[in-house]
Amino acid sequence: MSTPFYVSPQQAMADRAEYARKGIARGRSVVVLQYTDGVVFVAENPSRALHKVSEIYDRIAFAAVGKYNEFENLRIGGVRYADLRGYTYDREDVTARGLANVYAQTLGTIFSSAAEKPYEVELIVAEVGEAPEDDQIYRLPHDGSIVDEHGSVAVGGNADQISSYLDQHHRDGMTLGEALKLAVDSLSRDNNGGERRLTAEQLEVATLDRTRPQQRKFKRILGRQLSRLLDESAGADEPAADADGTADGTADSAAPDAAKDASDGTKKEQKPKGDA
Repeated sequence: MSTPFYVSPQQAMADRAEYARKGIARGRSVVVLQYTDGVVFVAENPSRALHKVSEIYDRIAFAAVGKYNEFENLRIGGVRYADLRGYTYDREDVTARGLANVYAQTLGTIFSSAAEKPYEVELIVAEVGEAPEDDQIYRLPHDGSIVDEHGSVAVGGNADQISSYLDQHHRDGMTLGEALKLAVDSLSRDNNGGERRLTAEQLEVATLDRTRPQQRKFKRILGRQLSRLLDESAGADEPAADADGTADGTADSAAPDAAKDASDGTKKEQKPKGDA
């Protein structure tokens, strides 16, 4: 009878973590940013049906990268937890911190179990408060740990490079357009240092807007509204026009030609002498 091959617990956990990280890195990134009126979620996702960003409860939203079937099961479980807790106790008792703790227990149990493979997912749970300082953002890696984030966070793909860019450029008090532009700029950068152009059709965008009068603060930004915001943010980088309404001296160069045409037209309209 052969002796079973021994693997130390440390090596087994390291192998499982490496397996999960590789699966997460294959997914497209998601960026979450705080802005003056709430929290904005921006994901590179061309699919209109398989969402990476979803509503959980009144002030709580969920974003994920990795295997869709795995994080969709977690999303559904989070919705059930929030609905049951809000119905049993009070709607104010449903918080992002409580939901993050539930997800952490689930992911931690699956990761440490040798009977099944670890989930190849990384989650973000965010809650918008009455003021910017009351906003909460939690990142949950594959092993079930919880990281309390502030300002901005990125998961999936080249998250390290994106996070570094966000840390350098994000600031408090940004408008929605400024935050959206920063998120798109960060997602457009590839591992080689180059840049791509992401269109509205390639993005999934949603917000938790504290200024909404409705009890539910989650809102998707789609279609024309998203295209308009992207166009406005792109137009803000173009050179400003001169005082006469033109840029780069176009009117100045055209003015002599216009004057010449006017003078030529005036001469043509003059009648020859001697005509009645």
